[in-house]
Amino acid sequence: MSTTPDRVGEFVAPLAAELELRVYDIEFSGGILRVLLDTARDSTAQDHGVDVDRLTEATRRISRWLDEREEAGEPVTSGPYALEVSSPGLERTLRTPEHFAGAVGESVRIKLKAGIAGERRIDGELVAANATTITVQADGGSERTVEQSDVERARTQFKWGPGPKPGSGSKRGKRTDASKAREVAPDGAPEPAGRDHATNSEALQ
Repeated sequence: MSTTPDRVGEFVAPLAAELELRVYDIEFSGGILRVLLDTARDSTAQDHGVDVDRLTEATRRISRWLDEREEAGEPVTSGPYALEVSSPGLERTLRTPEHFAGAVGESVRIKLKAGIAGERRIDGELVAANATTITVQADGGSERTVEQSDVERARTQFKWGPGPKPGSGSKRGKRTDASKAREVAPDGAPEPAGRDHATNSEALQ
């Protein structure tokens, strides 16, 4: 039996391709249907990120499709939920073999499941990934290969460049609580906030 992310993915994948995007991930947890869209690998778009216009258009089409499913008596899930459409961001979750393969060469932070031999936390550069394992090289040069099935959590790490020189007049940015801020697309444009999307059934991460 297909899951909610599977059913949504069947519709979103061709829609994303039309907008020169690709589905990075679809999650349904805690009453939130989260659709993450990234730039297509073969995109001819000149920008290097998912611009706000394409995210807005994707949100509009996905929301309309969800409404049509509900009106037809075939909602993707029972109960009210919120739809969020955004880009994965600079620091992205790594969950599938495709995610890991696409992050080779990037800095990552890995947390292994309890009971796995060795340190549970691994920080460094992801130097290799296949269908079942990943290899991370620490700053000291040592490498560690682990099974993807042993990974509890993994994400890329964005490393900021050197700070401004003293007296340059630059100010350090204030960190914003992510729960109170809209996500920002890589090109600097604010991404659309997710909209509430209640299903026909009011019954019921």
